Formats: sequence, structure tokens, C-alpha cells
Amino acid sequence: MKTEKLFMMQKELDSHIQSLHGLAGEDLFDRKVLALLVEAGELANETRCFKFWSMKPSSEKTIILEEFVDGIHFILSLGIEAGFDGIKEITNEVPAGMDASSQFLEVYAAIQRFRSSRSKEDYQHLFKHYLELAEILGLKDSEIEQAYIEKNEVNYDRQKNGY
Repeated sequence: MKTEKLFMMQKELDSHIQSLHGLAGEDLFDRKVLALLVEAGELANETRCFKFWSMKPSSEKTIILEEFVDGIHFILSLGIEAGFDGIKEITNEVPAGMDASSQFLEVYAAIQRFRSSRSKEDYQHLFKHYLELAEILGLKDSEIEQAYIEKNEVNYDRQKNGY
């Protein structure tokens, strides 16, 4: 996935939010990590991939895409916070036999590794695992980018309206 445009958009949104809320210079890293963990959980809940006890199907693709993109916002924001916004592309390849539940666990582990190390390598692995999850969920890069752009606009509107 090409990331240059998304990093630029996220940087502008982060700057707007930090300015609006008086957060300039504040270390928001751990709060962004927690937000990403929560968003990943919300996504898992919509996919229902782990709910072996339930017959109810997953949410519609549009809802799953929207939840997925919420995670992209925080992954990008964490990359910016760590100084990795110069990454132009993330490539991914889903391991054979990987299912959504297993991939969610990979994503959670990658988030924690990156939180501990704050290394570029661990950041790239986190982003890669998250994009592999998208592939497992049937989401395409073009859909993700378009949904990100739309959600970015929603996030600006929310800030204007006191969200």
C-alpha cells in the first residue's frame, strides 16, 4: 500500500487536533497505542471472527471497512509520532492458512512490540500485519484509501462540531 498521501493527510489532521485541544508538545504515544488497541477490538467485534458460539454473521463490509480505517488513522499517527512518516509503501503477504482470529492476535502482538521498542522495523511489521488483516477480510488497498479519505473528512467535521 502506498502511504505517502495518507501520512500527509494524517499529519495535517493530527496537527489540527493537537492545536485545537492544546496538546502541542505533549507525548500522546501511549494514548494512541491504547486507541489503536480499542479500534482493533471494535473491528474484531464487527467481524465476529472469534465468536465461535454465535450464529450471527459479521457486519456488512462497509462497516468493517470503516472500523478498519479507524485503525489506519492511529497506525499512521503513531508512525508520525515516532518519526516514520517517510515510509512510502508497506508491502504485505498473508501467510498460508492464516485466519482472521489468528491475524488479529498477530496485530495485537505487533502493537505491543512496537510500543515497547518504538523501532522502525517493529512499526513496519505492525503496519504489514494490519494490512494482511485487511486482505483476510477482503478489503482492497483502493477501498481502504478511499475510505480513509472519507473518514478523514468526517474527523475534521467532528472537530468543528465539538466531538
